[in-house]
Amino acid sequence: MITYAEALALLLKDAQPISETETIPLMYSTGRVLAEDVTSTIDVPGWDNSQMDGYAVTAADLAAASETNPVRLQVSERIVAGSTGDAVPAGTCARIFTGAPMPEGVDTVVPQEEVERDGDFAVFRNAPKAGAWVRRRGSDVAAGSVILHRGDRMTPGAIGMTASIGRAYVNVYRKLRVAVFFSGDELVQPGEPLRPGGIYNSNRYMLRSLLQLLGCEATDLGSIPDTLEATKRALEHAAETSDVILTTGGMSVGEEDHIKPAVEQLGRIDLWRVKLKPGKPLAFGAVKDVPFVGLPGNPVSGFVVFLMMARPFLMRRMGLSKVDLSPLKIRADFDWKKADVREEFVRVRRNDEGGLDLYHTQNSQVLSSCAWADGLVDIPAGTTIARGDIVHYYPFAQFFA
Repeated sequence: MITYAEALALLLKDAQPISETETIPLMYSTGRVLAEDVTSTIDVPGWDNSQMDGYAVTAADLAAASETNPVRLQVSERIVAGSTGDAVPAGTCARIFTGAPMPEGVDTVVPQEEVERDGDFAVFRNAPKAGAWVRRRGSDVAAGSVILHRGDRMTPGAIGMTASIGRAYVNVYRKLRVAVFFSGDELVQPGEPLRPGGIYNSNRYMLRSLLQLLGCEATDLGSIPDTLEATKRALEHAAETSDVILTTGGMSVGEEDHIKPAVEQLGRIDLWRVKLKPGKPLAFGAVKDVPFVGLPGNPVSGFVVFLMMARPFLMRRMGLSKVDLSPLKIRADFDWKKADVREEFVRVRRNDEGGLDLYHTQNSQVLSSCAWADGLVDIPAGTTIARGDIVHYYPFAQFFA
């Protein structure tokens, strides 16, 4: 067995982004991956403008203003956002509103709450700093600058930024097509009667949800009978229609575990078994040159291995440039006394005191731990934890940001 870090490096080494792209409306690009750099053709803002509702002045006119020596300036005009004002005559000021262009003849804005109004005059009791409360042209984005890069995900902030430079369409990688199927004659679909010896197929629903959150296009081949020929047919069909094949179960060496021998007959297995808990029986290879990822059949193992290994591999294939995560350093409010030879990812949840609580059982078949938890703690091989130690915590929310 190889370590988690070695296994992840092997997966990422072979994870080449798909080449096909499409141009789509910016409005519908949420979660997609840019296939181009986005360069601005304009300055944002396109002109000096007011940051506040107030009065546009020349700072030099108010240099002597104080509580005991107020300065009165006639208000020459009123400028609202979306309009342009006339040049402000010397010795006067202009009423101006947030976002309105600064007219000629002034260089500073005084917020309205610092000004007294006396008919057609404004009274100033403070000397402002020249340039105060003015947004300069190009201070957010300069024309010719790259605002987003190929491989960036289109988040709400990225979409808003792209809209601010006037772009209505973006070029993105097409969605990654992932074929999934599940082995096991014991599997029963939710909504059907649970026959003796059967279990509901939680993996199917969990993995479909994970793929959807990641932004992949899933082709669901359903549950496959526990035979070598049925497994080979499913793999061949998946290889014809997808960019990645993802399965759960069937990777051990029992007489009813057919996925591993089927993959080996149709392609190759490059990786099998990792020093990881939960999740030792992870496989990686290819079927007819289509990458194959075989997740463990135990639901918690499949969940953890998807997040920590399959997810970065799929993200790299989607075209994303950043696929690694930076764990948070949080206090453990639990003890972990038994060191394991494998690296472990345990299910935890933040408590009201800012520390981390441990789920009462870490058995790889107890899916309730994943529903209860809000993240994982990485426990390196051979390590114990005492209450109060600082640990590396991966919040679930970070996996799909």
